[in-house]
Amino acid sequence: MEYETKILTTKYQKPDAYGALSMPVYYTAAFEFPSAKAMSDAFCGRSMAPSYARIANPTTTYLEERVRQLTGAVSVTALNTGMAAIHYALTAVSASGLNVVASKHLFGNSVSLIRDTLSAFGVEPRFVDFTDISEVEAQIDSKTCALFFEIITNPQLFVADIRALADVAHRHGVPLIADTTIVPFSVFRAKDFGIDIEVVSSTKYISGGGTGLGGLLVDYGTFDWSQHPSQLLQARSRRVGKRLAFTARVKTELVTNLGALMTPQAAYMETLGLDTLDIRFRRQAETALWLARQCRQLEEIKRVNYTGLEDNPYYELSKQQFGPLPGAVFTIDLASKEACFNFIDKLQVIRRATNLFDRKSLAIHPASTIFGLFTDEQRQAMSVPDTTVRLSIGLEAGEDLLQDIRQAVQM
Repeated sequence: MEYETKILTTKYQKPDAYGALSMPVYYTAAFEFPSAKAMSDAFCGRSMAPSYARIANPTTTYLEERVRQLTGAVSVTALNTGMAAIHYALTAVSASGLNVVASKHLFGNSVSLIRDTLSAFGVEPRFVDFTDISEVEAQIDSKTCALFFEIITNPQLFVADIRALADVAHRHGVPLIADTTIVPFSVFRAKDFGIDIEVVSSTKYISGGGTGLGGLLVDYGTFDWSQHPSQLLQARSRRVGKRLAFTARVKTELVTNLGALMTPQAAYMETLGLDTLDIRFRRQAETALWLARQCRQLEEIKRVNYTGLEDNPYYELSKQQFGPLPGAVFTIDLASKEACFNFIDKLQVIRRATNLFDRKSLAIHPASTIFGLFTDEQRQAMSVPDTTVRLSIGLEAGEDLLQDIRQAVQM
């Protein structure tokens, strides 16, 4: 089936008693079993029946199954936030004494997760420029447990050569983990580019309306975990197979022990969002490309950064990897931080808010918000200047958005 058909035809795990066309919300903490043996089988993983809602819920499982079929993954785990998905992915592969080679151009909280939280448990962070393949390879050694990066960085909009990164990672026996939030899987097929583990903030495109938080952890079953430096993953490989060790650790250990499974309410809203994901994305991305071109004609705007523009330094690589519509976000640079604040304050249609890929267009000043707790030197090293405004484009008419930007940039 084509993507548009497949997204609407995933069957429920069990037939609904009333034939509901939308998966019901199973708003319950516990489930009754027909026998003690059935209860034991559920708790010990010998059956697919949900044992307890902290571990599995039919509404959440249905979302996971829809995404699994759309992506061709071995497994999908739906969690409460995108940050939870990143946390689970890196926790599953790391251990004290190992190191993570990560992009130095990550989203602010991804940086602090690796630099502060994981390092407190003995995991060494190694931040490098992922657009320089030789620099990445130079940081890999026998204790490297993962390469982690964003396919298009937020908000710098840098693009790495994903296939080259995958070749380097796999040559050294290291899994490639990517945050692919900025381009949805209706357009970008992570597995085709050698990504082993994909993390997605489903709060963004999938939710579509900012209706709730969510994150997806997608395992493509392509990595041989029997050779990984984590002894825990090696041990699981011996029990469940070398391609399933990551999923086994996530599903039977991290989900159970850390307690961040997506709620059924959020899973229901995101299941509805999946139905129109591709249609919304294409409309939003087409408007973003048109609007980025128009913004270049405004003399008050010093720079427009969007990898879909033909003269962008990443244009060719972006087009090869993501096609002509690389997401619905671009940035503009104004004369100063004060000019950015004045611009944001004058907006009337575009909302002053964080988040990405809502149905409404959003504007934010990354340096003073997302990266506001970093020092000037740290922001400079991460290429986050005070002069940048990030615009996430929604479903409004492009002409109305352009008029709003025009009036807002006027002094």
